[in-house]
Amino acid sequence: MSKNWLPGWCVLSLFVIFIFGISIFSPPLAFSQNTVKLNYANFFPPTHKNSICVEEWIKEVEKRTNGAVKINYYPANTLVPANQSFDAVLKGIADIAMSCFSYTRGRFPMMEVIDLPLGYRDGIQATKLINAYYKKFRPKELDNVKVMYLVAHGPGILHTKKPVNKLEDIRGMKIKTTGTTAAIVKALGATPVALTMPDTYDALRTNRYCRRNFSTCRDSSGVEAWRAC
Repeated sequence: MSKNWLPGWCVLSLFVIFIFGISIFSPPLAFSQNTVKLNYANFFPPTHKNSICVEEWIKEVEKRTNGAVKINYYPANTLVPANQSFDAVLKGIADIAMSCFSYTRGRFPMMEVIDLPLGYRDGIQATKLINAYYKKFRPKELDNVKVMYLVAHGPGILHTKKPVNKLEDIRGMKIKTTGTTAAIVKALGATPVALTMPDTYDALRTNRYCRRNFSTCRDSSGVEAWRAC
C-alpha cells in the first residue's frame, strides 16, 4: 500500500457534540433528589482515543454532580448511525451525540466552510479556527441544539494500492470521501465515494473500493481540544 501526503489537499472532519434541553453542569443538578439519565451516542469504537476520552468525561460528570447525572454511553453506532446523530438528538433518541458535519453534506452550509482546503498545518490549528469561527458567527443551523465543543484534525493522507506521485495519477480512482471533499476528488478526475468512518473498513475489506482518503490525527490535538472545553 502506498501512503501519500498531500499538503495542499487538507481534508477536515469536524466533530461536534450536541445536547438538547439540559445543561449538564447547572448547579441544581448536584443537589437534585432525582437522578438525571442521559444517552450519549458516538460512532467511534470503544478502543478509539476519542471514545476513551468520552468515557473519562462521563465519569467526571458523574463525579462533579455527585451522581445526580448518569450517562449511558453507546459507542460504535450502537444507538444511531453516524450520519443520523444530529436528528437523533432533535428527536430525543439521544440526549448527547458526537457527529461529523461532512457526513450530511449540505445540511450545515456555514460549518462546511471550515472543511475547505485552507492549508491547516495540524489539528491544533484547525481546532482553534473552528471554535473561533463558531464563536464569531454562531450559525443559525445549530440554534436548536447546544454545541458542547468542536474539534478538527489535520491534513488528510491518501492511501492507495498503486503509487501516486503526481495529481494526474489520481484520475480514475474511487476514493472514499465526505462533505466538500467530494468536489475536490471529482475535480482531480477521481470518483468520490461517500462513506462514514465506521463503514469504511468493510468497504475496503470486500474490495468494493480499493482506495480511500484516510483522514487521521497526527497528534493529540483532538484530545487536548476536547479536554479543554
